[in-house]
Amino acid sequence: MSMPADCCLKGFAWEGTPTGTETRINTNDTYVAGSNPKVALVVIHDLFGWKWGNLRLLADHYAVEADATVYLPDFFGGASLDTDLIFAGRFAELDLPNFMGRNTKEVREPEMVAFIKTLRARGFEKVGAIGYCYGGWAVFRLAGAEAGGKRLVDCVTAGHPSLLTKEEIEGVRSDVAVQMLAPEHDIQYTAELKTHTFVTLQKLGVPFDYQHFPGVEHACFTRGDEKVPGDRAALVRGKNAAVAWAKQWLHEV
Repeated sequence: MSMPADCCLKGFAWEGTPTGTETRINTNDTYVAGSNPKVALVVIHDLFGWKWGNLRLLADHYAVEADATVYLPDFFGGASLDTDLIFAGRFAELDLPNFMGRNTKEVREPEMVAFIKTLRARGFEKVGAIGYCYGGWAVFRLAGAEAGGKRLVDCVTAGHPSLLTKEEIEGVRSDVAVQMLAPEHDIQYTAELKTHTFVTLQKLGVPFDYQHFPGVEHACFTRGDEKVPGDRAALVRGKNAAVAWAKQWLHEV
């Protein structure tokens, strides 16, 4: 897996203190917010990992606004990139190839599937997934997965996905609702992939919501940097869209 060093690593930390708790599910340390016993929402992190405050604050919002128990697991095996180097823009000092080599799809996808199965076994009737950057390819694979002949997840949202392939788009089950949050400028989610997503999911008969965000770039939905024009507005709109999608498919259907 290859990703440019600054793919989603132009970091910006918001003010605020996450209010959830930490636990361990299967082999994964996990941040948890909310307490709905029937509805779960799994957030799959970007390259910043599960401890990044921005994602935890988003998880808190999802828990309240979508009325769900929200899980933000660690799918990097306890490892993390140096955020001080990231915030300083010193990307050349990050050993990103080695990091990505230890977190390939083949390594992490089984953990993700097992995590969702555990939630199902705990009695959650509806389960959704939201993935940003690195997590974007993951939610598409989850949207194509099944357990006991049934869909594994009920709905997914992908925000500025990285490493996504045409085959993963084509593999989505027709009974899983898919939402795409797409910045206008994205070196990972290219114009070709955007078109393929739009055309393919319609052909598959998938309930599909494609949201275009003009003027903003990859990582805007988690970064929300007030110093970058349009970033914070895109984050808010993206959060609201994901909440509405989750509410529709995890509560109303």
